[in-house]
Amino acid sequence: MLSRSRSSEAAHSLDRLNAASPEAAEIALLACCGSRRWARLIAAHRPYPDVEALLAAGDEASYDLTSADLDEALADESLVGHPLPAADSLGGLAAHTALQAAHTAYERRFGHVFVICLDGLGPDDKLDRLLAGIRGRLGNEKEEERAHAAEELRRIARGRLARLASDRPQLSGILRFRPA
Repeated sequence: MLSRSRSSEAAHSLDRLNAASPEAAEIALLACCGSRRWARLIAAHRPYPDVEALLAAGDEASYDLTSADLDEALADESLVGHPLPAADSLGGLAAHTALQAAHTAYERRFGHVFVICLDGLGPDDKLDRLLAGIRGRLGNEKEEERAHAAEELRRIARGRLARLASDRPQLSGILRFRPA
């Protein structure tokens, strides 16, 4: 449960989103999901009475992504590039090397970046989860993987929306490895 001060911060941020011009709202929402249609849908349904209503709208819009919307959002994620935890040990360096190889294979197989939501994981768990996730999903059929990628994008957008509406910094809960 939110404390009174955090609850009022969230209400303040939500009020700003609700009061923003359609263009300004869309720009803010595009930072949550790179689909312009998704951002327009969320912006068009304002005002939201509370954060939960905003998150529900985000989920609904995510479930309604067309194939072109999904391609647009995945292309946007390819531009983001999130830093990986430091490879400060021999094991960390080996994990980074394995991840680079897996990511290259993933992009070659599926034609887009690998996305995974890592919200709630500690720094030590992110690299392991990222590597296990990409290795596990490399065996998927293309349509099955698009469904996984769409679900991960929904989860990522939900976390970003929650942070947008709560005045917390927009530090993404995902890692998307950009090979060197």
